[in-house]
Amino acid sequence: MHTDSPAIAEALVDRLARYDTLVEVGVGNRHDVAAGLAARGRQVTATDIHERAVPEGVRFVRDDVTAPDAAIYRDADALYALNCPPELQRPLATAARRADADCLFTTLGTDPAVVDAAPETLPGDTLFKAES
Repeated sequence: MHTDSPAIAEALVDRLARYDTLVEVGVGNRHDVAAGLAARGRQVTATDIHERAVPEGVRFVRDDVTAPDAAIYRDADALYALNCPPELQRPLATAARRADADCLFTTLGTDPAVVDAAPETLPGDTLFKAES
């Protein structure tokens, strides 16, 4: 998992902090980026298909991006997913497009980006920004 490294998580927070309101899709048990963004005063909502505990300052909503509740994403400036598998990249990009938000994601290293996306090299990882 890429964000196990504090330096990588910090680089992701630095990049994503350009947005005021963000939704992390598929937060799982990785809270470092969402917590870092909340600590910088960003409004962060974390989603997952399973109930998850999240750090203080992060709002959690149970949702499945393959059948999303549009209201969750409506006010977001950006949707992002960490270690996003290929099968969730299209639903993520679609949810972002419908919310008129930027779509950013990392993959599991060897997984490709299956949507049109521009890669941005960060220390220790690649962040993809999907074309809108």
